[in-house]
Amino acid sequence: MNYKMTPAQVQSAIREKLSHIYGVSAKNASDDEFYKASALVVRDLLVRGRDEFVHEAEKQETKQIYYLCMEFLLGRSLKNNLFNLGLEDSFRKALSEMGVKLDNLYEQEPDAGLGNGGLGRLAACFLDGLATQGYPAMGYSLRYEYGIFRQKLVEGWQTELPDFWLPGGEVWMQKVDESAIEVHFDGYIEEQWHDHYHSVRHKNYNPVMAIPYDLYVSGMDGKGISVLRIWRAEANEFDMKLFNSGNYMRAMEQKAMAETITKVLYPEDNHYEGKSLRLAQQYFLVSASVQDIVRRHLYTHSSLDDLPKLAAIHLNDTHPVLAIPELMRIMLDECGYEWDAAWDIVTRTIAYTNHTVMSEALECWSADLFKSRLPRIYQIVEEINRRFWIEMRAKGVDEGKIWRMAPLNDGYVRMANLAVYATHSTNGVSALHSEILKDSVFHDFYTEWPNKFKNVTNGIAHRRWLNQSNPELASLITELTGDGFIHDAAQLEKLMKYKDDTSVQKKLAEIKLHNKQRLAEHVKRTQGQIVDPNSIFDVQVKRLHEYKRQHMNALHILSVYQWLLENPNADYTPHTFFFGAKAAPGYYFAKEILQFIVCLADTINNDPRVNQKLRVIFVENYCVSWAELLTPAAEISEQISLTGTEASGTSNMKFMINGAITLGTLDGANVEIHDAVGDDNIILFGMTTPEVNSLRASGYNPRNQYEHNDIIRKAMDALGQGFNGKTFQNLHQALLNVDQYMALADFASYSHAQQKAEQLYKDQTKWNSMSLVNTAKAGIFAADRAIRDYANTIWLAKPVETKAETKKK
Repeated sequence: MNYKMTPAQVQSAIREKLSHIYGVSAKNASDDEFYKASALVVRDLLVRGRDEFVHEAEKQETKQIYYLCMEFLLGRSLKNNLFNLGLEDSFRKALSEMGVKLDNLYEQEPDAGLGNGGLGRLAACFLDGLATQGYPAMGYSLRYEYGIFRQKLVEGWQTELPDFWLPGGEVWMQKVDESAIEVHFDGYIEEQWHDHYHSVRHKNYNPVMAIPYDLYVSGMDGKGISVLRIWRAEANEFDMKLFNSGNYMRAMEQKAMAETITKVLYPEDNHYEGKSLRLAQQYFLVSASVQDIVRRHLYTHSSLDDLPKLAAIHLNDTHPVLAIPELMRIMLDECGYEWDAAWDIVTRTIAYTNHTVMSEALECWSADLFKSRLPRIYQIVEEINRRFWIEMRAKGVDEGKIWRMAPLNDGYVRMANLAVYATHSTNGVSALHSEILKDSVFHDFYTEWPNKFKNVTNGIAHRRWLNQSNPELASLITELTGDGFIHDAAQLEKLMKYKDDTSVQKKLAEIKLHNKQRLAEHVKRTQGQIVDPNSIFDVQVKRLHEYKRQHMNALHILSVYQWLLENPNADYTPHTFFFGAKAAPGYYFAKEILQFIVCLADTINNDPRVNQKLRVIFVENYCVSWAELLTPAAEISEQISLTGTEASGTSNMKFMINGAITLGTLDGANVEIHDAVGDDNIILFGMTTPEVNSLRASGYNPRNQYEHNDIIRKAMDALGQGFNGKTFQNLHQALLNVDQYMALADFASYSHAQQKAEQLYKDQTKWNSMSLVNTAKAGIFAADRAIRDYANTIWLAKPVETKAETKKK
């Protein structure tokens, strides 16, 4: 499809939307109305492009990719789609002639509140990669009314407020009422046998309607358009009989309970009601999505026999694993398949990506809760479990091993076990992570089905995180190497011939300074804090969790603060440390770490003895839009998780492509970054995974670190005493007596790495050369490459051929 529009055509289309949709003229329209009108113009183009793309895919019988995930952290859509469709210049000129700044319209758009962190951002990057590579794809998720919470700091403590993102974000959604689907909860199952035919009836269930809304994500040049279908929960119908009988509250409660399902992303689950709601969210997502997938397939095919050939269903983490028994339910109860035939189709259609080695994230559901809320699905899981035991015993597998692998054991439904057993592929998301899955997390499964296990290292939408977020750097790369890297990130490698070119290094330094100045201005405008653009910008932004070790970073900053007080005339390159993180609402210990960072920042930033050399900025309500400013400005990328705990990471890739130097452990994708850039262009520290395992096995005692390292002892004592009237005894005692993620064990090595970074930074020629190498070697971490890996090794799918490609043949 031709997406080109002249400025005059853009103006005409915007005026038409303003008049017909919002009832205002261009002369009287606000920036918000101009933003929404522009979004509607772009959405119309995306809808037409998607229709043409799908039509071509159906003609070629191209395999459809269905990607299920609880979150898609899209960020803002207007800039992304204008860039990908090549329309930004036309819109900018058209709006300028109408007296409107396009950049102001970008600021009108809220970040879509559909995700939390790396998992959701990866899913968003993959929609871009799928479209750009030409694979017909649909993402499936939930239409969270409030999404991830808006973070507000009150005396350093994280407070969660609702994120009202829909008023500005809904314009991108196309409601599809005719595709609404009913999802059933609760009740009981009535079974009957008639001449060997098994019939199942779900009685007294509570129905909830899933109303679909489609968002469109363009690939580069609009070659393909991905669709993200998000489901909104609505009560099936208002119970007038109940209401008229005087049970007003009960009638209203039924409606409210149904619609609670899509109110908030990841409700707290440290109580029964929260667990029940989370389970309801997960089943609501997969039931609506799988029913939709089946309906789409049967619209053009007579049976589900060829589903594995024409569709790939991918489960992104354990949250959507109920898609397995749900597809079995549809095939058994609604399509009349026998078990073995249905199981064969399901297992050849569905694949699973594991994203963590954290035991708490390998979800388990109480069998009692599961059976109560999802009675038919529980029956199917029971039967999967029964047949699993029969299969394993027939293979002569040890009973203890079978028990460890079973989808249902010890009164719990074990989602990760179900996922690995019932899918044709399980992959990790970095080379190290995939080996850990085979060696420990899923070792029992690996010994039985080694061919199931694969690796696909994560990737990022490099056009968004380089071209859009850092246009000056993208322009320089284009000037030096051409624009081939936009479509093929591997061409960034061409930069390597400029590694020692001082004129290029100087331009890189100027671009970095401009990005730092832009960030400093934004910090001052939004948070009222002063930042020195000439200081080292050291950044750690990610979900707040103990294993990511933000507390180790903060403890080191505390030790630097103490050293500067004792050595006021020391030669120290000024540093600004940035943190951006949200703690899960129910994760109290993470909130304590966050409060420690904020209180430490307040103490340092208000101390005139040091605040010209050392500053700490905690970015409140960190989100994609903040990341788009922080990433190009970063000079040091903090990737400091304990080895063996981070699956991959993607912020490390975003920082790398923008020329930041990774300061990190050999964990997750840091291993592959190290392989790409070599020893001289990364700053490594800390124990290796075998060393961590050895220390843990020998009985790690953090008190030994405290007692034998003066710097640690002084910093820990200050932590125990607290800051700004806040005490951190719980954090102090946890580090001193448990230190689950060995922050004290790696502290000395981390401090040395920080000192090494400071010394390297003093040689700007060396530093800028390192920066260039990181950008040049980042091509392998593009989402385009990751999508091709999935397509070639897991989905066995080919992209749609364009008419031009077909003609060439």
